[in-house]
Amino acid sequence: MYRINRSSNSIQRLEKKSFSGLGFREREHLQEWIAKQPDVLGEDLLIIQKEFSGFNDTQERLDLLALDKQGALVIIENKLDDTGRDVTWQALKYASYCSGLSKSNIANIYQQYLDRSQPGTKAEDLLSEFFDNQDFADITLNKGVTQRIMLIAANFRKEVTSTVLWLLNFKVRLQCFRATPYAMGEELFLNVEQIIPTQDTEEYMIGMAEKAQDDIEDQVEQKHRHITRREFWGRVIEAMNETQSSLYQSISPGDSSWIGAGSGVGGIGLHFVATRQYGRAELYIDRPDKADNEYVFGQLLARKEEIERDFGGPLEWEPLEGRKACRIKAEAPGNIFERENWDSMVSFMVDAMFRLERAVKGPLREVWAARRNQAAADTGRQPET
Repeated sequence: MYRINRSSNSIQRLEKKSFSGLGFREREHLQEWIAKQPDVLGEDLLIIQKEFSGFNDTQERLDLLALDKQGALVIIENKLDDTGRDVTWQALKYASYCSGLSKSNIANIYQQYLDRSQPGTKAEDLLSEFFDNQDFADITLNKGVTQRIMLIAANFRKEVTSTVLWLLNFKVRLQCFRATPYAMGEELFLNVEQIIPTQDTEEYMIGMAEKAQDDIEDQVEQKHRHITRREFWGRVIEAMNETQSSLYQSISPGDSSWIGAGSGVGGIGLHFVATRQYGRAELYIDRPDKADNEYVFGQLLARKEEIERDFGGPLEWEPLEGRKACRIKAEAPGNIFERENWDSMVSFMVDAMFRLERAVKGPLREVWAARRNQAAADTGRQPET
């Protein structure tokens, strides 16, 4: 750090010092400086207690307790020339202890602080003033897991910075500030700079932390969905195999939103599908050649009356415009992730698949045989089955 000398149009280096070398102490000096000038940490903070020890069954004391403008509690831990190894764990403990403080607890803690520092001042009045003159009854304090941590020291050990950076990925609201004393002659200076996350990258790092946490939550949710689906499909297959159909005898449960069995024609399957909105049984026509799919669907549609009579009710016929595949289905509302729906969903889907297989098996075989014969006549060779 340098001092600008206007008269000589030059700069003069300030001598970097240590707190201990200057005779400064953590509690008597650094803590007092921050308590009296909390905006040195880059924002408006209201100090509500020093050396707070109001934790059940423990004699531990956190250095400074503050509130930010959003009503979140801020745990401020000061170390002088070295953080030590355990400052992160220490601060996390304090944050966990403070997470249970109610609005009235916080007001009482602040009142105790004011009774010592500003006798006769009411905590509720100063809290209202700090929160832009809102009525105390309308102020929200310490909501959910909004607690924040600020660590202040001249030097941060690698094990501390590594832990802090890792914690940021889990949306822990944690900042590190480097406090450095300087001297020039008899004059002393203090520089406080935020080093983690650096101020110009803080928004980016918060965004990355949120994404990382979302990814973790997505993985957990996906694992849960996969487990649920495998269990559901196990129920469906078991129920299907209790019918006279052998369609799903060799099929195992999967973790997708659908499972399928062959119809006897390549690329055309008899599928079960279950989502958060519906459960269904379908004939899914998805051969490599779009023309084959359109031909099969069209020929079956021409026999709609016969097929629906054998099915025992109406079916939904979907040419799926803009896609290669076509579909014939029976569908009902349901949610695979609500277990109370499973009995009715399984019953509907299995019954629909049993009747769908019976209704389309003969017509599909005849339609595909006609398609093969047509292809044979056109090309002089047997087409792929």
